[in-house]
Amino acid sequence: MITVDLHGMIVVQAKKHLEKVIKEAPQETKEIIVIHGHHHGDAIRAMVRDPNQLRSHRIARRKYTQNQGETILVLNA
Repeated sequence: MITVDLHGMIVVQAKKHLEKVIKEAPQETKEIIVIHGHHHGDAIRAMVRDPNQLRSHRIARRKYTQNQGETILVLNA
């Protein structure tokens, strides 16, 4: 499991950083916890949760937790 904190980034930076993390994650990584914030992280949260904005063949699905400031990306094995 990998945790990525996107606080302090703009959407373009966050997307580029997250795509790099997904691409470079070891094959055995099953989940990436993305911390994007809730109160001021709406644009980044929308990007992370929208399959049309954040695309990768490694993302199997997105899980939403009770914490609205994070999204879990479940990766293909």
